[in-house]
Amino acid sequence: MIRFSSLRTKINLIFAIAYLFLILIFGFLYRGNTERSLETIKMQERANMHYLYLYFLKHGEIDEDYLKTQNICVADQKIGELKLKKIIKDDNSTIKRFAVADIDLRRYIIINNDRINIVLENMNRPKVPYELLMAFLAASLLMFVLYMWMIRSIRPLTDLKKEIMKFSDGKLDISCKSDQNDEIAEVANAFDHAAQKIRELLSSRQLLLRAIMHELKTPIAKGRLVSEMLVDNRQQKRFHAIFERLNLLIDEFAKVEQIASKNFNTDFKAYKVSDIIDASIDMLMLDDPSKHVRSVVSLDYAVEADFELLSLAIKNLLDNGIKYSRDKQVQIVVKDGKLRISNYAEELSEQLEEYFKPFHASRNGLGLGLYIVKSILDIHKLKLQYHHEDGKNIFTIYQSIVTKSMIDTA
Repeated sequence: MIRFSSLRTKINLIFAIAYLFLILIFGFLYRGNTERSLETIKMQERANMHYLYLYFLKHGEIDEDYLKTQNICVADQKIGELKLKKIIKDDNSTIKRFAVADIDLRRYIIINNDRINIVLENMNRPKVPYELLMAFLAASLLMFVLYMWMIRSIRPLTDLKKEIMKFSDGKLDISCKSDQNDEIAEVANAFDHAAQKIRELLSSRQLLLRAIMHELKTPIAKGRLVSEMLVDNRQQKRFHAIFERLNLLIDEFAKVEQIASKNFNTDFKAYKVSDIIDASIDMLMLDDPSKHVRSVVSLDYAVEADFELLSLAIKNLLDNGIKYSRDKQVQIVVKDGKLRISNYAEELSEQLEEYFKPFHASRNGLGLGLYIVKSILDIHKLKLQYHHEDGKNIFTIYQSIVTKSMIDTA
């Protein structure tokens, strides 16, 4: 399908129209030149025939020497009689005294009266306007050179587009520098400079985050060692759980940073949704999960997913559901190829899309949670739907096109 919004298409259309006008103009000039040349030939024919007629009346013969000088000769008698009869007679079958006709790309002059009856062939032809043809070829060549120059000028746009697409896919190590001096080169160099700045900022941010996480893990490791020295076994287990929770949070922060910077290597495999839910509940690190999470799997199904990422997304939804519910409980229902998470809570004050923005603040306290969830679901090409019904906030995860294999576990 032709894209008329494309710059290349517009250039092609402009040059095509311009070349069509060039053909029409030169065609008009060529036709006018040919008609003028033919009119000159006709005038010469009338003058020549008048001279020949007078000469014949005076001398009783044709002045063949004069005919040769005028590039006219007596026609070959092999011309078909039917053709001649058609020429020397008009539509009323009246015999013509004088006629001129083109037969088989040749021009014949017929004189037919009481005194003279002769057929002559005029060897003169309309002059070919070589100067006009040369001008047309020169104009065509110039237009072709201009067209190729324009196409070559915009060709870097294609390379720039490819680099931008790579950059948008998370491939930050790109280069689109140009040594040209046009506006396209300026855009390419400006984008290359911006990409370099972004790479430097991401690198410095990653270095800072890694340094912070490293510094945090050091006291956590020391705390775990110290907790081993506690005599009270109950206190020792409690401190182990706290430090394990801190260590898990740091690992989650690292994953969030990788997701936000689109620098996460995914490992997609087929997993049961029920297994992903169990992993998400374990990540909550609740003392008694059954008090806060109720899971109902009516019809389990398999989904192509990165196990860690999708578990983290569902964990965030469960964490928010428990935190902001009235009874500190959340329900999970798996049925008909959909995963539904609901809790008794106030309806969201804004549209769901507003909560997908990073660091969104509201009275419900939803900040990075749904932003992380949305980013992970986008990676898995999953949809998130929200509605409020019977005092419940209900979040539904599903695929618009069902490609999952259904597994009956009822």
